[in-house]
Amino acid sequence: AKKTVKQGTSALGIVCKDGVLLVADKRITEKLIIPASVEKIFQVDEHIGVTASGILSDGRVLIERAQLMAQQHRITYDEPVDVISLVKDICDFKQFYTQVGGARPFGVSLLFAGITNGKPEMYMTDPTGIFFAYKATAIGEAETELKDLLEKQYRDSMTIEDGMKLAVRALKKVLGKDFDIERIDGAYITTKECKFMKISKDKLAKIV
Repeated sequence: AKKTVKQGTSALGIVCKDGVLLVADKRITEKLIIPASVEKIFQVDEHIGVTASGILSDGRVLIERAQLMAQQHRITYDEPVDVISLVKDICDFKQFYTQVGGARPFGVSLLFAGITNGKPEMYMTDPTGIFFAYKATAIGEAETELKDLLEKQYRDSMTIEDGMKLAVRALKKVLGKDFDIERIDGAYITTKECKFMKISKDKLAKIV
């Protein structure tokens, strides 16, 4: 299952002083596919986003579970769910499938990004159900190279604008001649607005 993630599309997340962001490679392999129809970053709730690498159908099952849990929590308690509560539920679900006879593990890693009590947070979950909190990290085929770039260039004082530049330029470097702005999907959540927002293609193009 972990090897499957390593063969998946690259994605990275960055916690900034004014929010958190996710940027992912769509890796469109067919010329006739409309790039805008391919999504790699999904809204879980107003204040949480997620991206996946690995078997995307597995990712969709887990993301839909997270979306359902977030809505149930909001209806039951009249407040947004904590990011960590959501992550723990998904990881418990993943871990259960590593030990059930006749079932296979979920072949997908997820990056959850969100705001809890005004604080930006990001968590990576792997196929075994383990999770870690990160300031910045990457998943997918270019994970190692992207992590090296993040370790060298990440700063705690980064704004979302700075983070976008770092994320897009890091993907551009690892993708090389295959890089195309149409391949990039991005989203961010600010601590001020606390709302999931997609990064427009115009904004991405200006960064490049």
